[in-house]
Amino acid sequence: MTSRESIVRRGIGRRGFLALAAAAGVAGCAPGGRGATVRLASGEVGGFYYAFAGLLGLAAADIGDVRIERITTSGSQDNLSLLARGHVDAALTLADSLRENPGRVSALGRVYENYLQLVVRADSPIGSVADLRGTRVSLGADGSGAALTGERILRVAGLDPAVDVAVSHRPLAEAVAALTAGEADALLWAGGVPTALLAVPSRMRLVDMGELAAPMREWFGPVYDRVAIPADAYPGGASVHTIGVANLLLAAETMPDHVAAAIVELLVRHADALVPTEAAGTQFLDGRSLISTGSIPLHPGAAAFYRRWHG
Repeated sequence: MTSRESIVRRGIGRRGFLALAAAAGVAGCAPGGRGATVRLASGEVGGFYYAFAGLLGLAAADIGDVRIERITTSGSQDNLSLLARGHVDAALTLADSLRENPGRVSALGRVYENYLQLVVRADSPIGSVADLRGTRVSLGADGSGAALTGERILRVAGLDPAVDVAVSHRPLAEAVAALTAGEADALLWAGGVPTALLAVPSRMRLVDMGELAAPMREWFGPVYDRVAIPADAYPGGASVHTIGVANLLLAAETMPDHVAAAIVELLVRHADALVPTEAAGTQFLDGRSLISTGSIPLHPGAAAFYRRWHG
């Protein structure tokens, strides 16, 4: 863990963190390919983004062309803000968060698909999103992608987030603690399957949200997919369908082409080593789908590498 990550985890305010990041800006992408440092905005400790960024950093250390500095954040919206302000060089984000905060960004690739997971206690009567009326729900941490997507899910299910549900925004560990202590009735998490903090036998279960995937696409665009979570994903679990959203790895416009190409080469040539435990149950990194970034243009350095790779 870097010193900056330690500061973030101790709870320094956003303004203080951004000031530190701005002061460290000169430590970003250095001239020349070897040893260039790329500050990558990831996510919460224990989540998919954090794990993936760590694995990417390990792969980069083996090659030596770039160095990945993992920055701990609250998630997608936080990452996009840091990228827009020039405090990081690259960022992971859910595709729907990007649609809300487009800015001027380019993509290094589409990496995985996050699974929206609505979690309740095993003995809860909640069987659908509509059943959340009058309950206490954590819709992800402030600044996370789940915070945005969660409100959309509630609206599609006929609920007003400001009226029908007592919404809170807790980091995952706090949300799980609140749920198990009876201080919350449900939590929403956007991440890989399985997520270790949710793998508690007989204490929690997932709510099926598959029926909302189609209306989510109709209301908000084609970034949403209907995906399956198999019964063996979690101990004592049951097979459910839910909503998937693509993850994109973005780059600042100032990233040199050769640095972008070096990161893409890691994605392509080390795909097997970049599958976090949090994604091992349902997902894998597919080099063929990396270029499927939708309306977000590829970074010129990334595009050039993909052209050479595909021939």
